[in-house]
Amino acid sequence: MPGRELHRITGALIPLLVAMAGAAQDARALVREADAKARGNTSQAEITMQVVRPTYQREITMKVWSRGTRESLVLITAPAKEKGIVYLKRDREVWNWIPSVERTIKMPPSMMAQSWMGTDFTNDDLVKEASIVEDYTHTLLTDSTIDGRPCHTVQLIPKPKAAVVWGRVVLWIDKQEHLMLHARYYDEDGALVNTMHASDVRLLGGRMLPATVAMVPADKPGNRTIIRYSTITFDRPIDEGFFTTQNMPRVR
Repeated sequence: MPGRELHRITGALIPLLVAMAGAAQDARALVREADAKARGNTSQAEITMQVVRPTYQREITMKVWSRGTRESLVLITAPAKEKGIVYLKRDREVWNWIPSVERTIKMPPSMMAQSWMGTDFTNDDLVKEASIVEDYTHTLLTDSTIDGRPCHTVQLIPKPKAAVVWGRVVLWIDKQEHLMLHARYYDEDGALVNTMHASDVRLLGGRMLPATVAMVPADKPGNRTIIRYSTITFDRPIDEGFFTTQNMPRVR
């Protein structure tokens, strides 16, 4: 190939590669910003989770604490049968405290894809073991609209060595408030497994956030799980010893 022709092709490819790298960075930045807005440096929330099935409904109430992306703790406060159960996540490790047997169990990675307490959320959804920022490669897709709100659409593909539940995730992120309003979760074969939809955007903890989040499985008609935030507080200091296995039996 003549040198002039090679130079011309190379000159055309470089801006394209730079643009592609910039788009990937923008997509990752969008996901990081949306994730950070929902978390804060720390957060403390009270939540009601409604499990809907074709023949019955039940409710679970809980308190949830988090610090950054590395630490979170969930305390079940009702119903009585599950009251006092605690889930703790630190880095990539997850523990479960069961008061009825006074025992702390470390959860193996194989359990992260399983249903959390019979809901449509997985253990990974609840404690956010996987990082939607660090464990995936991000790509901007065509913009869309959710509930009348213009959104960026971002596709997440797991990195080769990432220990994640999903084979692919597609997120809809509100352009104005940078909120995750909708998500679709696919397995490794490309089949849709769950759809998440967030709604009732209002002021929570001084931020505009969805107060309601619903998870709907693709293959179970009539099933859904709805999370409703009662209160949430951001950036209140949490003691260093709070996110420890020793504290799990004591948390209230």
